[in-house]
Amino acid sequence: MSRPSLIDVDLDAIRANVAAVAAFVAPASVCVVVKADGYGHGAADAARAAVAGGASWLAVALAGEGAELRAAGVDTPVMLLSEPTEAELRVAATHDLTPTLYTEAGVRSAAAIRPGWSVQVKVDTGMHRVGAPVGVAAGLVRTALDAGLVVVGTFTHLALADTPERPENRVQLDRFEGVLAELAGSGVDPGLRHAANSAAALHLSEARYDLVRVGLAAYGVAPARLEPPVTLRPALRLRSRVSYLNHVPAGEGVSYGWHHVADEPTCVAVVPLGYADGVPRNLGLAGGEVLVGGRRRRIVGAVTMDQLMVDVTGDGSVGIGDEVVLLGAQGDEAISAQEWADRLGTIPYEVLVGFGTRLPRSYPG
Repeated sequence: MSRPSLIDVDLDAIRANVAAVAAFVAPASVCVVVKADGYGHGAADAARAAVAGGASWLAVALAGEGAELRAAGVDTPVMLLSEPTEAELRVAATHDLTPTLYTEAGVRSAAAIRPGWSVQVKVDTGMHRVGAPVGVAAGLVRTALDAGLVVVGTFTHLALADTPERPENRVQLDRFEGVLAELAGSGVDPGLRHAANSAAALHLSEARYDLVRVGLAAYGVAPARLEPPVTLRPALRLRSRVSYLNHVPAGEGVSYGWHHVADEPTCVAVVPLGYADGVPRNLGLAGGEVLVGGRRRRIVGAVTMDQLMVDVTGDGSVGIGDEVVLLGAQGDEAISAQEWADRLGTIPYEVLVGFGTRLPRSYPG
């Protein structure tokens, strides 16, 4: 390892989180979303832990992500969350992935590439990103069946699930149920019906249907700052070590732009992690902290590409090689992805998927 900076992933936490959600949403089954390298946790390892926790489906964004799971020996059903291009459909067929379809062109391509293929159909009920419009969705399901495809699922996605009290959620579900009723009226089985992400799975019981798609909660992060009805354990811990100690005189600045100027003689610990690794440049400027010796310590100045600086003034016990935790627990203290998100004005999803390949993943235990 070239640097003492890495991510520890607690696979048992992922397994336990999925098991807890599965028990809570039963009789609905669970699909765990492992796109974006398993939300930064390592897709194949996260997938295996999710299946061990009770996931019956996995979901990815790209056919290449699904191919990587198959190459790693994961044989659980894997769905693509959006309609693939024709080239991606061929990859999906090769690796026995389940494509999502929502256009007639997609149906024709899928049927031509793999007759009898199991597919899912997505309905746009108000997210207005991708999906078949409500007025044509049932017809598209019938078109897929007439083309010889097997529709194993019909689903939608809620735009406001993070605020489950909003009436727009019910509007979207009513639209979805209208499509399902139209299918039922023509004797068509929609397959698995699903609409819920983590927030809806945990906080909007009417959205659970036959399957829930769990992303953030599987990794131990409560969606949308909502108090989860089950115990979730964060699975990711980002850590490094002090690489250098710098004594900064009063009146001198630290890092690019001198956004922080020492008002007294300051001891600054350098940590070999930066924005090239996924630690946002503005984290220190927004009041970000790290843990050293079980104590919170302030990041000072702008995070640089490869390093960041931490004020450890007044603690003569800090030395080169001491562990520094940026996310996760150390002693009785802990820093969460939600804390970063709150400081930076974003969401924990963006925090977790931002950690790059320069950071090795370790799977202790």
